[in-house]
Amino acid sequence: MATETNGAEEGGLVFHPMDQFEVQPFFGDGAVAWYTITNSTFWMALAVLATFVILVLGSSKRSIIPTRMQSVAELAYGFVYKMVEDICGKEGLKYFPYIMTLFMFIVCANFLGLIPTAFTPTSHFAVTVVMAMAVFLTVTILGFVKNGTAFLGLFWVASAPLALRPILAIIELISYFVRPVSHSIRLAGNVMAGHAVIKVFAGFAAITIISPVSVVAITAMYGLEVLVSFIQAYVFTILTCVYLKDALHPGH
Repeated sequence: MATETNGAEEGGLVFHPMDQFEVQPFFGDGAVAWYTITNSTFWMALAVLATFVILVLGSSKRSIIPTRMQSVAELAYGFVYKMVEDICGKEGLKYFPYIMTLFMFIVCANFLGLIPTAFTPTSHFAVTVVMAMAVFLTVTILGFVKNGTAFLGLFWVASAPLALRPILAIIELISYFVRPVSHSIRLAGNVMAGHAVIKVFAGFAAITIISPVSVVAITAMYGLEVLVSFIQAYVFTILTCVYLKDALHPGH
């Protein structure tokens, strides 16, 4: 078995598509502690910096004829603003800064992760779960603060027959607490899957016969991942708006 493994490694056919998701110290080697600067924290910091540059610096010198950076900032602002207004109504606009920041961080983290040798923080459940739990706790607390016990009406389907309402209430309650799980897994799972597939095709690029096909597949998958990077940020944000709407208007 050892001989076969060595032979495969010498032939260049052994590759590990999941190695790219391993959290490692950004400087040097060794164990990862809570204070260690890792590849994950470094690229998250870059995503935060990119968000700041686009939204703050990009709009700091506004002009009638916008620069490219200002155009990007205005397009992102208008896109998320309309999303929040359409789903949550005027009342939801006071929470727009949080939703906008969330959207921009995910978009920037996803796009930065497409740079060769980069690390994608949103491919880790530890990152997406924290964001999803923050949304879940925020909308739950907000729901009770704004509506009191009337927020529990979200779980009581008044339009259903009386005999079915208790059963539906249990189902609604379970689905409500599953929200942060599906919210986080959807983002991390899609990002991780796309990067892993690209790494697999890249591994086959070393084989002369398969190389042309592999290069075409990598190009196609990379283009798809650019689209997925935006779509997953959009899905995460629009679900946040839907959950916020339930907190603001539990009876609708």
